[in-house]
Amino acid sequence: MSILTDCHLHSSFSADSEAPMESMIEKGLQLGLTAMCFTEHMDHGMLENGVSFEVDTAAYREGFLKLKEKYRGKIELLFGIELGLEAQYADFLNEYSRAWDFDFIIGSSHTVEGKDPYFADFYEGRTEEEAYRTYFETVPKNLAAFSNVDTYGHLDYVVRYGPNKNREYSYEKYRDVLDAALKALIEHGVGLEINSAGYKQGLCAPNPCMDIVKAYRRLGGEIVTIGSDAHAPEWITGEFGRVRELLLECGFRYYAFFRERKPYFLSL
Repeated sequence: MSILTDCHLHSSFSADSEAPMESMIEKGLQLGLTAMCFTEHMDHGMLENGVSFEVDTAAYREGFLKLKEKYRGKIELLFGIELGLEAQYADFLNEYSRAWDFDFIIGSSHTVEGKDPYFADFYEGRTEEEAYRTYFETVPKNLAAFSNVDTYGHLDYVVRYGPNKNREYSYEKYRDVLDAALKALIEHGVGLEINSAGYKQGLCAPNPCMDIVKAYRRLGGEIVTIGSDAHAPEWITGEFGRVRELLLECGFRYYAFFRERKPYFLSL
């Protein structure tokens, strides 16, 4: 078997991609995918170098529907969103997530108190361990404030950009805060995304790493989604073969994709 869906994709409707949506679809067809879910960025209040990460949802929806009709019968196209989660934005997130008929919602921690771990100022005044712990501690807080998401994106995203990346990082070192995050996912019925872009970022692992996936399984987690986080056609399904082997080693036999906010399970 192989993984036939990619459920974390960005196009030029996201601020950090220049890829036309149709070019992403054409690549998905070439790769033999049966379904693709676009998950453009909606990071409320996030400005980076003067650029807003709030998608024009109406324009995105209109462009998506035109292509969904054009490719009908060739590939299933799903309308998703990646929400940047911060507890302070819970009211906006609740209103926004109910205003549109999304098939799939990813919740991701891209910022902590307005600061993105992508930038060096996130780490100023604290050690790498303190920065990582601060990041992980926000996951249960975010979900307590707003949990209308289907999966949590790249749970250890912060390690992509830390001063030492994952050289001094392990599940055991942060087990207390990571287990609290995983238990929050399970309590709120939120899946765990396996995001293959970690390989692209030089981690030699997806986000989250294998030991976190094992812990999620051990704690009773059952829903895993798989996404490449591709912002250009060439990274669609990137390292999905390695993701499949990792999930099998962690004891999973199925992965999920969502249609109309309902999970459907496929064999690995």
